[in-house]
Amino acid sequence: MPGGTSDTRSDEHLLTAHINGDLHAFSTLIRRHQERLWAVAYRTLNNPDDAADALQDALFNAHRMAHSYRADARVSTWLHRIVVNACLDRIRRDKLRPTVSLPDFEIPALAAREDRYAAVDLSMSIGDALAQLPEEQRAVVVALDVEGLSIAETAQRLGVAEGTVKSRSSRARLRLAKLLGHLKEDS
Repeated sequence: MPGGTSDTRSDEHLLTAHINGDLHAFSTLIRRHQERLWAVAYRTLNNPDDAADALQDALFNAHRMAHSYRADARVSTWLHRIVVNACLDRIRRDKLRPTVSLPDFEIPALAAREDRYAAVDLSMSIGDALAQLPEEQRAVVVALDVEGLSIAETAQRLGVAEGTVKSRSSRARLRLAKLLGHLKEDS
C-alpha cells in the first residue's frame, strides 16, 4: 500500500472516520498520499522550505475543513487541489517567482564540456521561461507536461473547467514558444 500503511480502508472511509472523530484516520490518509502531495508542492514552488510550508498549510486546511469534502471527486484529487491552492496562495502572498523543476536528465560522464554547458543552458532557459508564465498557466503546464496528467484530470485537480485548462495550456505554449524561439534558431 502507498505510504507504507497497512490500513485497508478506502480514502473516503478514512475521511469519513476522521470527520466522525477517529483520531488516527486523517494521519493514515495523509501517510498514504504524502509523497505525491510533497512532489506537487515542490514542483510548484521549486523550493523545499516553501514547499514544506505550503504543504503544512494545505494539510492543516484539509484537516480543519474535512467536513466540506463533497464526494464529486476522489479524496486524493481533493487533497491535490488543496495543496495546489496553498502553493498558489503562497506565491501570491510572498510574491515568489517560482520555477518548475525539470526532470533530471543524465549527462554521460564522457560528454564534451560544450555538451554539458549546452544542457545546463537549455535547462536554465526553460526554467526562466516557465517562471515568466502567469501562475495559473504555470500550474497547468506543470500538471499536463511535467506530471503527465490528462486535461480532465488537470481540470479536476485545479478546480476549473476543461476548456479553461485547454485555453491556459494554449496561451502558455504560445508564450513559451516565443520565449524559447531562440533555441530553435540555434539548433
